[in-house]
Amino acid sequence: MADTTNTESSSTGSDTAGGFSFLSLFRRPEAGAAAGFILIFLFFAWFGWDKNFLTPLGSSTWLNFASKVGIIAIPIGFLMIAGELDISVGALIPAGGIVLAMSTETFGLNIWLGVLISFAVAAAIGWLNGMLVTRTNVPSLIVTLATLFVIAGLNAYVSKQLAGTTQHSLPDAGVVSEFLMGDYHTLKIGSEDSAFTIFQSLQSSFFIWIAVAVGCWYVLHVSPWGNWIFAMGGDQESARNAGIPTNRLKIALFMLSAMAAALVGMTEAVLANTASTTTQFGMIFNTIICVVVGGVLLTGGFGTVTGTVFGTLTFGIVFQGINFTTFDKDLNMLFIGVLLLIAVLMNDTFRNLATTASTKKK
Repeated sequence: MADTTNTESSSTGSDTAGGFSFLSLFRRPEAGAAAGFILIFLFFAWFGWDKNFLTPLGSSTWLNFASKVGIIAIPIGFLMIAGELDISVGALIPAGGIVLAMSTETFGLNIWLGVLISFAVAAAIGWLNGMLVTRTNVPSLIVTLATLFVIAGLNAYVSKQLAGTTQHSLPDAGVVSEFLMGDYHTLKIGSEDSAFTIFQSLQSSFFIWIAVAVGCWYVLHVSPWGNWIFAMGGDQESARNAGIPTNRLKIALFMLSAMAAALVGMTEAVLANTASTTTQFGMIFNTIICVVVGGVLLTGGFGTVTGTVFGTLTFGIVFQGINFTTFDKDLNMLFIGVLLLIAVLMNDTFRNLATTASTKKK
């Protein structure tokens, strides 16, 4: 089996032995995603200058959007690196909010007990996805497509049977619960007349996203599990022959993506004090776009958490940034399509340049 080491830690190579090397920088998987983010940010900063794109309040618009997509995109990135895909997250987002709302509203449970129940339900669905994929050898795209519609149907059916409605109100979650899961946060330094705003109206989901990104970065790029994920995406049979528990790892990754989707649903429910059974089909494509823009290969075995974060930020700017410009809002989808194509071409170009330069150097 080919040596599958931590992509982020091993990509520097011998070029950095004597100091900083641009070749090593370009060879990193997240280089294309970082370059794309800088270009997109500068583009919208220029055209959105007059409409407060760079202000703390303006920035919170695309950061809040990016955070909800990003919480799910990172686990989806793990699955894609491992050569799998999970599109059932579109139904798991409302499921997370519904279970939480029904736990507190219908059954009168404590909100944190409702959070645990919501995570448990999502983990069970993720386990089922993983079991079906590993036991039947049916492509994960087909398996999760099926569970997407099954869960969407159950969301509406169970809601009507137990609560008589598909719209659920979430009682006041309390100061601490709202602060941690569904509130707007502002940080200013100085007195009111001369205060300097660090950030304004950032939702709790943004800080949860940062925590998720840090934890997942450790798992993928520091812990031994990261090497297993890369190995599985590179050559699953060789990984299995090397003693890597591929089936158990796949199941764990499906559970992680399901729980991440439920977490987003819960944050939305706490923030809005309501939950709905509406399936979020758009989130499926949004997360995949962020992962691809972040440099993760569709064929598996390549990618980083850092790249996915850059890809999510880039997508957030494109999706929300057009509202800060004079461009026609109908061009929003055009921008997203062009972004996806350019991102893939840019990532391939960076890899090819690094490979060519490295070959010539030898």
